[in-house]
Amino acid sequence: MAVVFQINSGVNIGSTGRIAEQIGKCCLAKGWESYIAYGRSSNPSESKTIKIGNNLDFFSHVFLSRCLDKHGLGSLRATKKLIKKIKEIKPDIVHLHNIHGYFINYVVLFRYLSKSELPVIWTLHDCWAFTGHCSYFSNIKCEKWKVGCEKCPKKKYYPKSMIIDRSKRNYFLKKNTYKSITNITLVVVSKWLASLVNESILSHFTLRIINNGVDVDAFLPSPNTALIREKYGIKNRHMLIGVATSWSISKGWDDYCSLSKVLPDNCVIVLIGLTRNQMRSLPVGIIGIERTENVKELASLYSTADIVLNLSYQETFGMTTVEGFSCGTPCIAYNTTASPDLITPETGLVVEPGNIEQLKCSIEEILRKGKIYYTHNCRRRAEELYNAKNQYQKYLQLYMELANKSTFC
Repeated sequence: MAVVFQINSGVNIGSTGRIAEQIGKCCLAKGWESYIAYGRSSNPSESKTIKIGNNLDFFSHVFLSRCLDKHGLGSLRATKKLIKKIKEIKPDIVHLHNIHGYFINYVVLFRYLSKSELPVIWTLHDCWAFTGHCSYFSNIKCEKWKVGCEKCPKKKYYPKSMIIDRSKRNYFLKKNTYKSITNITLVVVSKWLASLVNESILSHFTLRIINNGVDVDAFLPSPNTALIREKYGIKNRHMLIGVATSWSISKGWDDYCSLSKVLPDNCVIVLIGLTRNQMRSLPVGIIGIERTENVKELASLYSTADIVLNLSYQETFGMTTVEGFSCGTPCIAYNTTASPDLITPETGLVVEPGNIEQLKCSIEEILRKGKIYYTHNCRRRAEELYNAKNQYQKYLQLYMELANKSTFC
């Protein structure tokens, strides 16, 4: 029986956690054995799960990161225990996802993986792997990552460092760590991210593009729209929805607030994934909902919305756009990073980042045509291009290609 061992910051929670879970399900459906090792948080999983580290490991790693800018260089004990577990399980393939998040020592992990001769796949969901500090840089148009990071302008952004700037040393440590590794195949989730990787310290690795997938059987048009409208006091207003794991300026927080001031009274913005502090500071015209991992409820919210607004300034893929499509809802997204590649004129509109007037006009255009004009094409695009079963089957094919094919049959 083939054994697949995934590593991610979470299991069946958040976008990358759900991706790992879906891949695990595909493995199990093939009769393979599936393990997911995780660092931070989890929901119930069909795969066998392994928690990496404990609270002491986590908080000591946070200290190293926040004070000394040593993100990814803590959790030594936890990483050694993880390696011991991998040796015990003897997987046929190791699949990395997000390995940042205060739970793993990437230098120790890669040193082991390079010597193990195990086939390794590393799916990049952001840019942290090839920078000296940040996970995204497009919103400030920084290009230091191409030649050597230093004096990081995003030092106080995730993974935040309040004191030391080690971005130059971090950059070259990553570069030197990757040099000797020959058994890793990189997977990126969009053409845009592939273009960055090809200019980065990871450019020597074999690279594949596999778009993220959406569970079209879970995210589908819901009949519960009247209940959602009543529950959140939306009534007969046009509902514009934004969804994020965490909200920040780069996710468009300020733009949603600015937009709420110019929209007519018959429109309301609903933001999902807010903290309680953010809920208390919402302007008139925005309804806030705390983070939900209930896929059925999330699908009902997408289905109730007239438009999904993805006002993020940096997206490596854009899951909220695709989840909305799967529920039959068109999207308006900013013309930046990976977002424009997802949208066609039949499924939504693309506007220039931060242009609130253009955004308002685009909302009016979609509302004038009516959601029904877009619904069929949105759902079809999700089913044909982003169906999770098809997308994650590509990973299984890659597993078979890289490992012993007879093991996977």
